[in-house]
Amino acid sequence: MSATRPPTSRDVAERAGVSQATVSLVLRDRWRGRVSPARVEAVRVAVRELGYRPNQAARNLRLGRVRTALVVVPALSNDFFARMHTGAARVAGERDLRVVLYPSPEGVGPTPDPFASASATLDGVVASSMAAEALTALSGGGLPLVMVDSEPGRAPAAATVNPDIEAGMRLVVEHLWGLGHRRVAHIAADVDSWTFAARARVLAAGLGLAPGSAPPTERAPLSVRGGLAAAERALAARPRPTALVCDDDLLAAGACKAARRLGLRVPEDVSVTGFDDLALATAVEPELTTVNLPAEELGAAGMRALLAVLDGGTGRDAVLPVRLMRRGTTAAPPPD
Repeated sequence: MSATRPPTSRDVAERAGVSQATVSLVLRDRWRGRVSPARVEAVRVAVRELGYRPNQAARNLRLGRVRTALVVVPALSNDFFARMHTGAARVAGERDLRVVLYPSPEGVGPTPDPFASASATLDGVVASSMAAEALTALSGGGLPLVMVDSEPGRAPAAATVNPDIEAGMRLVVEHLWGLGHRRVAHIAADVDSWTFAARARVLAAGLGLAPGSAPPTERAPLSVRGGLAAAERALAARPRPTALVCDDDLLAAGACKAARRLGLRVPEDVSVTGFDDLALATAVEPELTTVNLPAEELGAAGMRALLAVLDGGTGRDAVLPVRLMRRGTTAAPPPD
């Protein structure tokens, strides 16, 4: 081997005393059941001694891959989606896959195709909380698509990865019902998406309402200000609700502000629950009772599903468990 020529996989194979095919299996971490541990170690030692680096450009050309995935989120101003991106990027980095982040300029809802020819610049897409129709172009031409926190079965997706939204809302209802609350109002996100529709449906069912019925509901944009205005309207009702179930922690923070402005105590006069378990949930006082959605693991699971498809496997839908975080904004209702 020339001192000026970079080492090749052939050099690694000769140094380790194995075939180039064996070197390839070890470098792609696909050796289990095919190559003995002793030979794997010999390849790794040869790689270290020679200072070998795979020619990624040649490998990409051979495989027809650019080793880049697109992660689409509604907005990074919400730390749920920032954490989701962190999980996706961590798993991608472990497999030497680059990540392009695309926050939708429209926020929650449909977004245009961010690339004129996505299939030429991407290997696959992980998308969250998007309208399925907006991603048809991205999934065309065989471009793998994994949907996260989206309606199962609607999107042209290889797999869907969701937190267990329905279980989360059932935990909220059981918690409030166990405390004795019977007058419950819903501060609902004014967003037309599967995840919020699921919350509303399970809330109504958990409260024992007839199918198609709903508890007293005030809709609001996803913001503290929106939650404040909606909660003020809800708390003006007579008889006043003893608990406000909010679709999101931002709405719940606004609901707590509304209660204080009306001279009510949280939780002595009115209980408030959120959803997501954002950093905000423990920044407010009292700390917010909310449903913890595993945002980082959601992103990681979505990226793992995409990588499985890129490796020639089939995408598998997954539902991740959630937890109710019982904190200071819920208590027994006040006596009538």
